[in-house]
Amino acid sequence: MSVIACLYWNDYHIISIDSPNCSLSCRDGQLTCKTADGERKLPLEDIASIIITSFSAQIHSNLFLEAAKHGVALIICEAFKPVSLVLPANRSTDTLLTRAILKLSEATRQQLWQKTVDAKCQNQFFLAEHVAPEDKRLVGFRGTAFGKKLHKEAICAKAHWQIIGRALDDESFIRDRTRPGLNGLLNYGYAVLLSTVLQKLFGVGLDPTFGLSHVARERSTPLAYDLMEPFRPFVDWRVVQWVRKNPNANLEVTKEFRGWVTGFAIEKVEYMDFSLEIQGCIEGVVRGFRRAILENQPRFYKPWTPKNSKWAG
Repeated sequence: MSVIACLYWNDYHIISIDSPNCSLSCRDGQLTCKTADGERKLPLEDIASIIITSFSAQIHSNLFLEAAKHGVALIICEAFKPVSLVLPANRSTDTLLTRAILKLSEATRQQLWQKTVDAKCQNQFFLAEHVAPEDKRLVGFRGTAFGKKLHKEAICAKAHWQIIGRALDDESFIRDRTRPGLNGLLNYGYAVLLSTVLQKLFGVGLDPTFGLSHVARERSTPLAYDLMEPFRPFVDWRVVQWVRKNPNANLEVTKEFRGWVTGFAIEKVEYMDFSLEIQGCIEGVVRGFRRAILENQPRFYKPWTPKNSKWAG
């Protein structure tokens, strides 16, 4: 059982249960997690949500009842993707938060999305600079990433993938999720990232169907697609490292690759004066976004950029 660090003193904990063969129960108001290594407890009154990613957790029925009484959400995942959301009856709809999202003005929505795009473009530039520091295209790339050009997201994406492709000896590389090879590796990594963002959105009570820019489709989660954008370069960097370490391997999603790429979530970065695992950083960004929505103040939403960190970890 891991407790993700909270970034604001008055926030409740989001608990991640990832230990294999663990047993979850509740007694005397305490969440209890038993594993082969021992037993850990935490008061339910200090918990906002419990995210269960363990492949073989046993959950005592009393935990469902006590969690509901304490207003705690249970988020049950398969292959890290949330597949079940068990909410107390009085938390099935967060009326205040939902109304705040629906009442967002177009100007505020654009501000939030522009902050997201700026962070994504800057993160792509920093990664490209780290991967290929001598590439001559970096000068123009920097100007666009930190500038105010129209369509900067598309321009930066093109420069980013050109530089990444060249650094991996694939001058003809085009980012296309329908293609195999390197694209397939990226697709898998992004799916893991999406699952992580969804976990945190559900954990703080945000409905991922209300997005900023991505188009809402049946069974889609636009807000998760939006907020994951600045974190995509983490996956890109993980894939670049894999290809460099395995130059003669086929670019296929193997068991070994799956184990490697999912490790990006526990790399350490600096965020808001904290040293956090990336999954904790994602939670901090999501919490800030929630606050920005509730208070109608875009300044509280702070997408991550590596100003105080390094891609090398």
